[in-house]
Amino acid sequence: MNQITKLPITSIGYNFIPKEYIPKGKDEYYLRNKQHRNKIKHRQLTAVEIKALIANHNTSDNWKNIWVEPTFNPSLVKGCTFYGFIRIGKLEQLTLEFHNLRLPVGLYNSTIVSTDIGSNVVVNNVNMISHYIIGDEVILVNINEMATTNHAKFGNGVVKQGETESVRTWMEVCNENGGRSILPFNGMQAADAWMWSKYRDDEALLEKFKQFTDKQFDTKRGYYSKIGDRTVIKNSRILKDVWIGSDAYIKGANKIKNITINSSAQAKSQIGEGCELVNGIIGFGCRIFYGVKAVRFVMGNSSQLKYGARLINSYLGDNSTISCCEVLNSLIFPGHEQHHNNSFLCAAVIMGQSNVAAGATIGSNHNSRGADGEIIAGRGFWPGLCVSLKHNSQFASFTIIAKGDFPAELNIPIPFSLVSNDVANDRLVVMPAYWFLYNLYALSRNESKYTARDKRIDKSIKYEYDVFGPDSMSEIVTAIKIMAIATAKAWVKAGKQKIAEHNLEKEGLYLLENMPDEIDQLVITVDGFENSKRKVVLIKVAAAYSIFQRLKRYYVAQSLLGLIEHKKIKNWAQLFKQINISEKPTHWVNVGGQLVTQKALNQLIEKIKKNSINSWDEVHTFYKKQSDSYAIDKMRCGISILGVSASTFTKKYIKALFMDAISTREWISEGIFASRARDFENPFRKMVYSSQKEMESVLGTLKENNFINLQKKELAAFKQNIVQGLEILRNK
Repeated sequence: MNQITKLPITSIGYNFIPKEYIPKGKDEYYLRNKQHRNKIKHRQLTAVEIKALIANHNTSDNWKNIWVEPTFNPSLVKGCTFYGFIRIGKLEQLTLEFHNLRLPVGLYNSTIVSTDIGSNVVVNNVNMISHYIIGDEVILVNINEMATTNHAKFGNGVVKQGETESVRTWMEVCNENGGRSILPFNGMQAADAWMWSKYRDDEALLEKFKQFTDKQFDTKRGYYSKIGDRTVIKNSRILKDVWIGSDAYIKGANKIKNITINSSAQAKSQIGEGCELVNGIIGFGCRIFYGVKAVRFVMGNSSQLKYGARLINSYLGDNSTISCCEVLNSLIFPGHEQHHNNSFLCAAVIMGQSNVAAGATIGSNHNSRGADGEIIAGRGFWPGLCVSLKHNSQFASFTIIAKGDFPAELNIPIPFSLVSNDVANDRLVVMPAYWFLYNLYALSRNESKYTARDKRIDKSIKYEYDVFGPDSMSEIVTAIKIMAIATAKAWVKAGKQKIAEHNLEKEGLYLLENMPDEIDQLVITVDGFENSKRKVVLIKVAAAYSIFQRLKRYYVAQSLLGLIEHKKIKNWAQLFKQINISEKPTHWVNVGGQLVTQKALNQLIEKIKKNSINSWDEVHTFYKKQSDSYAIDKMRCGISILGVSASTFTKKYIKALFMDAISTREWISEGIFASRARDFENPFRKMVYSSQKEMESVLGTLKENNFINLQKKELAAFKQNIVQGLEILRNK
């Protein structure tokens, strides 16, 4: 039986906060008055104004509890019912227009309970608005219910006075069984979510994160919902416990409950028709429309949910778009694209710059023994059409997966690989350096594409979009070792020679360097890439090795040029002083789209545990400091991936690096053009056009391709930088 409580009619609008939660000497409005920042000095209604309001078919339980701006115009309030303490700002004979909707300023045909209303506001046909603070020039029209509870949390994972832990909202990211649950909070960054979900063996750290979250928000009962200046809400049903910034636009929403919507004049957030959002945080400049369902979620800044997308128990990073499909229990770093109704993502950490194709099933645990599997994918993850993966699986940066059902767990440590399920030969095939061999256009365009999509107003946190990042380059170092050992083993298996176990890497490197044609004749297999007994074959290994070595040298040349530019280096002595050569490459970690060294991350964790860092704001300050030093740290550490000694790093050696870099950059530019040109030359691509002119009118021409033309300009600029670098080597 439903528990319907009967109370006196005089209770509407009063006793919002239970008496036991009101501090001594305060009243039930003390938090409301703290939130109400309007400087207008309100006054009570005059007898003439009350008479005019009654004549306009308004009612109130107590006219003395309605306070107004000094020049209040009662003719602009019609057909309203008031309960509780009301404050009304200036109302003028004006019309507000937004997107062709024109409405007169004033309050019309609405029930208003214990609410503060700003100046020149439109409240028209709002069936119930209770315990809200409304900014200036807000438009509220045709809304069923706008209510606030005294324990409103606005999507933050905190508990209010008198509540038990059982009501706390946890977000079960990365794993369906809740073993990596985190507490959502306004301002949460992908890095926060990643650290909290990752270090589950460090109970002291986890407890600190919980304390930071609880300290971030007041646990007192009695905060009102807020609607910022110039926000427009129309034709919507239920808004309950919401905190909405300025300049937001909500139209036709079904339900918005326990939500913070960050919005500003510079980064407006929008929510459209049929959306249902519960227990979430929405970042600045977000767009959510056309039947979206989101529950227990955080959206980073400038992200989008569209066309019936479902986002549940997940963190979606900045500058991401999810359309149509379903995403559950996932942690997604900035720059994610997923556009298709029949794609599915669950129980995964996707580290950004990713694109999930139609029919992809990434994270289904139905082919595992329990709902506790996970998938971790580095930057640039691209599962193709109708890919199905099994938990647990892990992928290096810029892995592309060909269409197929993969029957066993995968661990692909080689970046830039194409992974294929060769059903006919019952084997897994991995092609290292696929992008550089066959699709440099798409790979190179990746950086500019995601840079252009970064619409954040505050870019103080540096996200790495370059495919030649310290993470991917470190993976290349690992990949070369794996390929060398695998090559040596294949050489031995082919009966070429015997090689001692401890010499496999050394001999493999020699073979790859000096005997590429012979290596191409071998069947090179690896262990540990797939949890099965079938073969895992590496193909085009000699070509991939050559490319990876070339990229290492190119990356170091880039690092040196970057040092020269940032430090304004004028001569060899200054350059050599800046060079940092270590025995081993620095290990970098992708922390929410931002790359930091493992050493710096360890220092952050220790400072948190030792109370040197005591809040999320201080954690975010650490991120910003790392971003400030990232360019220099990246360049200095980049030099170490060559694994050479300081004595080797001479002027002659650097000059050779610079000259090689020109050749590599030319090769990249040529590869970009060639991979795109194939689209214009392939007869199967051309056959849908009746003429060359028709094709060019649809696709444009290669000469007009903006990205290719940009690459030509960047190549010329790069060559000029090399010339300057060579000049510095000549200066003592």
